[in-house]
Amino acid sequence: METIQFEDPLESLGMLTGVLLVLIGLGTLVGQPWATADSTIAVVLQLVGVVVTVALGAGLVWLSYE
Repeated sequence: METIQFEDPLESLGMLTGVLLVLIGLGTLVGQPWATADSTIAVVLQLVGVVVTVALGAGLVWLSYE
């Protein structure tokens, strides 16, 4: 019995977007924007934003790959 296989045209878009989000998060982390922040709360929010961005990107790559 033959199975019908199809390729998702949006898979590559999801992969590229996820990789871009991971690279943006890592670039922000390397750029150390908190070095100029005066407030500890601002530093914590920036770090949380970096972690969330990398997690969303990795999740999107994983979801697109499945």
